[in-house]
Amino acid sequence: MVMVAMGSSEAILHVFYGAAPFIKSDSTCSLGSLTKYKKKSGSNAIRLFKCSSIYHQFPTIPTIRFEKFKNTQFESFSCKCQNAESVSGFTTENENGTWFVDNAKEFNTIQETGHPPNLLGSEDVHEFKKESESSLSDAIEKEAWDLLRESIVHYCGSPIGTIAANDSTSSSVLNYDQVFIRDFIPSGIAFLLKEEYDIVRNFILHTLQLQSWEKTMDCHSPGQGLMPASFKVRTVPLEGDDTATEEVLDPDFGEAAIGRVAPVDSGLWWIILLRAYGKSSGDMSLVERIDVQTGIKMILKLCLADGFDMFPTLLVADGPCMIDRRMGIHGHPLEIQALFYSALMCAREMLAQEDGSADLIRALNNRLVALSFHIREYYWIDLKKLNEIYRYKTEEYSYDAVNKFNIYPDQIPPWLVEWMPNKGGYLIGNLQPAHMDFRFFSLGNFWSVVSSLVTGDQSNAILDLIEAKWADLVVDMPFKICYPALEGQEWQIITGSDPKNTPWSYHNGGSWPTLLWQLTVACIKMDRPEIAARAVKIAEGRLAQDKWPEYYDTKRGRFIGKQSRLFQTWTIAGYLVSKLLLANPQKAKILMTDEDSELTNAFSCMITSNPRKKRGPKSSQKTYIV
Repeated sequence: MVMVAMGSSEAILHVFYGAAPFIKSDSTCSLGSLTKYKKKSGSNAIRLFKCSSIYHQFPTIPTIRFEKFKNTQFESFSCKCQNAESVSGFTTENENGTWFVDNAKEFNTIQETGHPPNLLGSEDVHEFKKESESSLSDAIEKEAWDLLRESIVHYCGSPIGTIAANDSTSSSVLNYDQVFIRDFIPSGIAFLLKEEYDIVRNFILHTLQLQSWEKTMDCHSPGQGLMPASFKVRTVPLEGDDTATEEVLDPDFGEAAIGRVAPVDSGLWWIILLRAYGKSSGDMSLVERIDVQTGIKMILKLCLADGFDMFPTLLVADGPCMIDRRMGIHGHPLEIQALFYSALMCAREMLAQEDGSADLIRALNNRLVALSFHIREYYWIDLKKLNEIYRYKTEEYSYDAVNKFNIYPDQIPPWLVEWMPNKGGYLIGNLQPAHMDFRFFSLGNFWSVVSSLVTGDQSNAILDLIEAKWADLVVDMPFKICYPALEGQEWQIITGSDPKNTPWSYHNGGSWPTLLWQLTVACIKMDRPEIAARAVKIAEGRLAQDKWPEYYDTKRGRFIGKQSRLFQTWTIAGYLVSKLLLANPQKAKILMTDEDSELTNAFSCMITSNPRKKRGPKSSQKTYIV
């Protein structure tokens, strides 16, 4: 079948589907060369010829930067207008190319019912529409790859990462011209899926070199092993020679960031990407390097260090992850716990079995068991659990207390009572003494599925909830970073009246297209890819047209974010990773981790026994309160 001009194809489709009465187009389009269609019922072939103009009405389609696609399949979309001949019931009788209908009865039918005569067989129309959508999708993917490659940063002639955003129209760059570790993850995965390994390998090794840098904030240095939030390639004069220059990497550990937030998730993402690189490329020599093994151990020792906290979850300040502003997630936010568990699982695979690692591996295994038990038991919420909390007794003092964290039933928010579906559940956002954050945080729930932090039944229940609450979590643009948004006095108190995190904007209930790739991995793991495919199709209809924004605002995600950067790299990369994984689901295994039998057995033992029934001498084996 010969391809036709994109605008004209949409117009013809609307004739076939029964669109509203036509409105004259401002531009002249061509139907291209002769195209034949034949109904299977045996009717005569309908011939569509070239025309100089068409009356049509059709929705806006995504804007594609066609100037980049010369010498591609889009040459077949060129407009070649000629005089039109008669078309089975239609004739062009004036010099303006206005279409008239021979049969007044047919014309009245179109005007009154909006259903014109069925010119093509339903299967022909479906195939035609499918090919048009496929061509458009291919165009969007090509633009996305072009933009992703334009964002690549080089250091000493080699690719080392991608900048956060590449919007040439923005006058305020801030730190969006830097390479962020968390932002590069979808970019790195996209390159791995394309078997372009050098940029990921370079990124891993150069960020590892930055890990040991000494940075201070008010004369205080962070713990050894902390990974930077971002870095920038700078050109500086060569010491001792003003005529020569050299390139240096300048890392930011949070001391220059808005709010001076140190990143907890950078090192966790680094370990996850390192494992994905090894499984994708087959190059285990990188993982086995002494400096890489040392880097893994430094991150683990920092995360597993003893402190004052009694819980196996990781205690952090506000804003240590994707949500890097004050949003009331300080304490034990789900996103950090999911990434922490995933990084522990990945590190256990990669750590060399040697005498020096024995104690670290033992502590790692103990933490995995305690962490999985803690999250599955106390972070999980569904209708049954919600009713249990509703009937909680408080002020219980004993090792056998049911309400271990002294949660007051009045904390259950009114919105949750109506919002919780009969089928499905999710992990709450945070848990601390006398406090449960009942908000739904997307990344933490997605990655809990990917990493097997939750059980198989809980994983399916999370996807059930997403389907049941599609109108709240997706609507016009996937995916809500959290739900619901903080509003009114609650917003003022918890965010400090943050003008960027206003209700249903940015981190406060905004929609982030980059979350598509994490949703896709979770859906593929649970053999439910149709959920992710549905979300990708929604996003695909707007992302290129809207110039790949960082985030969307409003409850439905209809507006581009008020301070959203355009041509945001992880928006572009997240879309590409989703498309690549849906086309080849087997490749998603580089990101997944499965619970092994040892952890399952240990978890079962913890459920069936109470480790603190009686007091006694301190055990030689390390224990965690659960």
